Amino acid sequence: MVNAATEQAKGLLLLIRTSAARNLFGLLGPTVVRVGRHRIVKGPCQLAELEALRFVAQHTSIPAPSIYRTYTHHGKLFIELQYIEGSDLEQAWTRNLLSVVQKKAVVKELAGYIRQLRELEPPQERIVASADLQSCLDYRIGTRPVGLFSSYDEFHTFLWGNIPFEDCGKVFGQQVLQCYLNYYRTCFTHLDLTQRNIVVDNGRIVAIIDWAFSGWYPEYWEYTKAHYGLMNIPDWYSELDHAMPRYKGELEAERSLWTLFDEPGNPRHL
Repeated sequence: MVNAATEQAKGLLLLIRTSAARNLFGLLGPTVVRVGRHRIVKGPCQLAELEALRFVAQHTSIPAPSIYRTYTHHGKLFIELQYIEGSDLEQAWTRNLLSVVQKKAVVKELAGYIRQLRELEPPQERIVASADLQSCLDYRIGTRPVGLFSSYDEFHTFLWGNIPFEDCGKVFGQQVLQCYLNYYRTCFTHLDLTQRNIVVDNGRIVAIIDWAFSGWYPEYWEYTKAHYGLMNIPDWYSELDHAMPRYKGELEAERSLWTLFDEPGNPRHL
């Protein structure tokens, strides 16, 4: 009873703070309110995002927003996080706020952070799951969580709409079939490493944000997902090839699936 009353009081405090903050600072995004000079509140969030932030903070040196506290309001999770000053990399890159040397330095920094993620030990090989080892959310797959998948066979079969293995090559092409046959490590994956989620200041990465989709995926997924929904910034993609291991065959296979059977987790495909 006391805990319920405490949570109710915290929820009321959250409403008061965010309402006042909207007038003072405005919204930073559809789910993000700045509530002070150095703090934001994000929500509603999935538990997976909270667990991803904790996991990354505990096991890497990647600059991600610090967690100050959490709130539960009407059964929904809100996270109070560190606000980090800087420009998103898309603005800095396209508005020529970075020199060529600084761009290469940022990409080199990013490569180091991606390497740290890829070195993390998975809880189980060949699993596909969120950071809290539950169903995973990825807009490449659909707009609602799917899985978890206990094997890559299960994951790839889902991506193909449960088409029998022997028919996959005929429907989607041999490159897609090859992805089923290859062996892949399981890597912790940010899953949304677009420029807007990389914050820079004075030519350095000061934060990687928005860990909502993060989880355990096949080793090629970070690379192919970085090319999903291409931005018109050609030199970014050429530099990105230096920031992470390249999976050109898998990218070709994924592009076939994006064209023929994108977002298999959406209701029209189920």
